[in-house]
Amino acid sequence: MTNLAIAAHGLRKSYGDKVVLDGVDLTVPEGTVFSLLGPNGAGKTTAVKILSTLISPDAGSGQIQVGGHDLATHAQAARAVIGVTGQFSAVDGLITGEENMLLMADLHHLPKAEGRRVAAELLERFDLVEAAGKPASTYSGGMKRRLDIAMTLVGSPRIIFLDEPTTGLDPRSRHNMWQIIRELVTGGTTVFLTTQYLEEADELADRIAVLNDGKIAAEGTAEELKRLIPGGHIRLRFTDPTAYQRAALALTDSARDDEALALQLPSDGSQRELRSVLDWLDAAGVEADELTVHTPDLDDVFFALTGDTTAPHRQAPPTQPAPSKETVR
Repeated sequence: MTNLAIAAHGLRKSYGDKVVLDGVDLTVPEGTVFSLLGPNGAGKTTAVKILSTLISPDAGSGQIQVGGHDLATHAQAARAVIGVTGQFSAVDGLITGEENMLLMADLHHLPKAEGRRVAAELLERFDLVEAAGKPASTYSGGMKRRLDIAMTLVGSPRIIFLDEPTTGLDPRSRHNMWQIIRELVTGGTTVFLTTQYLEEADELADRIAVLNDGKIAAEGTAEELKRLIPGGHIRLRFTDPTAYQRAALALTDSARDDEALALQLPSDGSQRELRSVLDWLDAAGVEADELTVHTPDLDDVFFALTGDTTAPHRQAPPTQPAPSKETVR
């Protein structure tokens, strides 16, 4: 079985009468991206703070292991294998990028020569060499984020918590950050990502959990979550009216669009259903000029599971075609 980077059972946290986390279970395999979604105030940052040992869970929480270490008994050992980048940059704007890196090396008790070597390598890796001698206050938002993650990597963490790392970045900087995250995972790092941008989770995450009212409302791959929501369908379009009529007579449960010569069939978007339709077309000798599979996107999933129609992820316009449509010609 794949080793787990994070395993939390019955995670609980309250502030007075406000229950933030109510028995949350989380499992994250090593070398993957796990994304935690939820409305603002759902408890995503609280979960990150507990898992990264910044705050303690409530009494009555189950066992929490991070990097194979029990947080109740070996929190210091867990801290040695994790890195955290929060919503707000930890970069000190009054000193240079290189000085920020060397400061982080000192905090990790690296020998001076090794600290300089590690800092130089990371500044080069994150394309910050030219700006290394400039005050970090002069950096763009994307550059500060890159420096922030570079600082997190000084200690060579096996697990990185990224709490809304692209909030406030322009689309180009966000895409650059996505590439950095992919490279980290390719190198064997585990990434625990919270984000308010649903296309970001769709693009990056191996598994996604939706947090709502202190509980996990659903968990799975992006495709698995999309199939939970009704509204998926297969659309067949014809140019031959005869073929269209033959198909319409046979597929009695389809919705007709006589003007467009198109039929719409309910579907969960699964490969099994798609194959069934293609097999029927072959057997009947009917040829559709276009077959399109439509599945709900993560916006639909989010709204259905949380009832949140004002989620901030709507603020970011899609920067590439939606992944919820596949056309077969």
